[in-house]
Amino acid sequence: VQLVESGGGMVQPGGSLRLSCATSGFTFSSYDMSWVRQAPGKGPEWVSAINTGGSGTYYKKSAKGRFTISRDNAKNTLYLQMNSLKPEDTALYYCARVPYGRSWYMEEYDYRGQGTQVTVSS
Repeated sequence: VQLVESGGGMVQPGGSLRLSCATSGFTFSSYDMSWVRQAPGKGPEWVSAINTGGSGTYYKKSAKGRFTISRDNAKNTLYLQMNSLKPEDTALYYCARVPYGRSWYMEEYDYRGQGTQVTVSS
């Protein structure tokens, strides 16, 4: 199982980034997936989740209306479009696989990627 994130970088407040998570080694379409972030000195923080078919999407309150999670099951890839970025969004963002048969709201993961750094600063 591999999860590889990309798309992070440094942007000014108000800017946008699109994160991608390329997966391999498992049947991507069978798993709920989540994005999680970790800021320096803080614990992991769930950001967003999506169900297997992509019809159900879920966001932490501060991300709702600014972030959009999506997936392409044909390409085994998860995405996070982030708009109107704020300095408090600065963190290492990683994608995480929800264990088979579990639900995203349990915030339990069996695999995660190494992460991609997002820095929002003027």
